[in-house]
Amino acid sequence: MHAKTDSEVTSLAPSSPTRSPRRAVYYVQSPSRDSHDGEKTATSFHSTPVLSPMGSPPHSHSSVGRHSRESSSSRFSGSLKPGSRKILPNDGAHKKGQKHCDVIEEEGLLEDEERGRGHRRRCYFLSFIVGFFVLFSFFSLILWGASRPQKPKITVKSITFEVFNIQAGSDSTGVATDMITMNSTVNMIYRNTGTFFGVHVTSTPLDLSYLQLNIGSGTINKFYQSRRSQRSLSIGVTGNGIPLYGSLSGLSSSTGTATIPIPLKLGFTVKSRAYVLGKLVKPKFYKTIDCNVTFDPKTINVAISLKNSCTYD
Repeated sequence: MHAKTDSEVTSLAPSSPTRSPRRAVYYVQSPSRDSHDGEKTATSFHSTPVLSPMGSPPHSHSSVGRHSRESSSSRFSGSLKPGSRKILPNDGAHKKGQKHCDVIEEEGLLEDEERGRGHRRRCYFLSFIVGFFVLFSFFSLILWGASRPQKPKITVKSITFEVFNIQAGSDSTGVATDMITMNSTVNMIYRNTGTFFGVHVTSTPLDLSYLQLNIGSGTINKFYQSRRSQRSLSIGVTGNGIPLYGSLSGLSSSTGTATIPIPLKLGFTVKSRAYVLGKLVKPKFYKTIDCNVTFDPKTINVAISLKNSCTYD
């Protein structure tokens, strides 16, 4: 008795009195990486029979199940596109951690940006302050430079002697000497040439001297002169009981009047201060005046012109 083949079994199956369950044949097509090899795919499809779970033993069923799951997973993994990511069991925790890190990073960036804005604000504020002071200083310098050429003009017109007496006397220590008493008035004109500022005017004492001996003195009271205006000033220069210690001996008569002309010198300094921009821009002007005066006994109470006798520095 020879072994029957599958074809004989199949052909005898209808005439068999007891029908055995027909085995269903399943074919699993394995993925082929060669897309152009269609014949191999077809051959693989027909040449890989898998027995039905109904006709296979229990161990064959589990084996086929595992093989099917592995094939399905391999097909699923093989069908993923390049660049796709596999979902892992702890992928949610990873995403949460990633989101937490992103939040921390974003907060850090916001803090850095806020610090940068604060730094920029401080820089802008300092730049504004520095720029303001630079512009203000430049503007003040322009005003100061523009005011410097506008110096006041002072003209000493004349001096008038009302009293000029030389008499014998004694000083505070009792020493006998000739003493002089004189009274005079100096006339002058002060003019402010400033076009946009007024000036405050003071002066040093007006000293009238013979040689190095001061025989009379006077002061100019402080005053304010508005822009582009002028005024006339009359300053009294007087001396009372000034000891001469022989300086003018032989120049006076018995009545105390001078017998010959006496050369004198008048000198003083006028100070002018302008307030161009409040007290921030205050140009100052100094004018030193020296005048040669010749007293003539015949000119008592007569104005002596000094227009051509004075120097202005």
